[in-house]
Amino acid sequence: MNTKVTVRECREYDYDKVYSLVAEIYESCEGPGVSGKKVLVKPNILSDREPEKCVTTHPVVVEALIRYLQSKGARVFAGDSPSIHFGGMIPVKSGMLRVCEKTGVPWADFTKSPSERRLPNGRIKVASIADEVDLIISVPKFKNHELVYFTGAIKNTLGLVPGFSKALQHALHQNRKSFACFLVDLNEALLPHFFLMDGIWGMEGQGPAQGKPIQTGVLLGSTNPVALDIIATSIAGYDPMDIPTTYDSISRGKWLKDKSEIIYDGPELSSIIKKEFRRIPVTSDKNISFKFISNRFKFLRKLERRPVFIHRNCTGCMECIQICPVNAITMHNDRNNHVVLTDSKCIRCFCCSEVCQYRAVEIRRKILGT
Repeated sequence: MNTKVTVRECREYDYDKVYSLVAEIYESCEGPGVSGKKVLVKPNILSDREPEKCVTTHPVVVEALIRYLQSKGARVFAGDSPSIHFGGMIPVKSGMLRVCEKTGVPWADFTKSPSERRLPNGRIKVASIADEVDLIISVPKFKNHELVYFTGAIKNTLGLVPGFSKALQHALHQNRKSFACFLVDLNEALLPHFFLMDGIWGMEGQGPAQGKPIQTGVLLGSTNPVALDIIATSIAGYDPMDIPTTYDSISRGKWLKDKSEIIYDGPELSSIIKKEFRRIPVTSDKNISFKFISNRFKFLRKLERRPVFIHRNCTGCMECIQICPVNAITMHNDRNNHVVLTDSKCIRCFCCSEVCQYRAVEIRRKILGT
């Protein structure tokens, strides 16, 4: 597999500039030919939120990519499946609907008649359009992720799994190592053909939803998801081998055996590393499940980063209850309709933090009395 990663500096969402760089990156990385082909553009729409919050791929990047593909003769579709996804979801706030209207591109409903892919440990539902198109282009967002530390190319493929089927995987894979292994398995079964990462503005801190926007100033592309994630996480200041999806991928050696194999096209890497970028604290729990910790070392639970609910911000929308794969969150009417976490059930998947739109969930060590 091609191991080239192209990086270009870009500090603002100026359409003409972004379009020029998208074309340059795609051609530098020898992206697949699209003439006469059906192409699915799959951004990161964790939930439908305003672009300035940096929860989603920016619509300017998606529009520039779509128009570039159309200029090369592609018939383009767009789509994604948020964490909480019911049929007919239209991404209005994120600007994706407007992009589709401007470019004449249909927005695909990933929940409609999903197909299946075989994984080593069973089958998983995937959006049926994945079987209907010739190529898939993934457009991840440069941001942190509480569970796997960074949302990158490997992680963004999970959006091809519709609706609540994603949360179920957290119940089946209850630690970082197991979940990362599942994500790599998924990419082996359904690998997009090109990856373009929106890193013009990213998210630091408690990503992928509760962090803060930060200007990271880059666009990145590659046909190789592991190589792209290594460069992106290096820019964020991580040791790439601390990212569990990268570690598992390198261990398998299918797409990349060592980061020295990467062919890099871009500015001096040391000049674009974001030293001030607030990263997720890395722990050495690659081989230890939270259930094991809970059963054998209960006192360690008090030291873990965990979901802490901020009751004054809670609106009672109950999306955290809907998304929790192990039913660890309940609504207590005798607590002024506040949600309550049963800590002994919690597997630290942090899905509740991903879906909360009101900053009512923080990931931190719990302080006595909070």
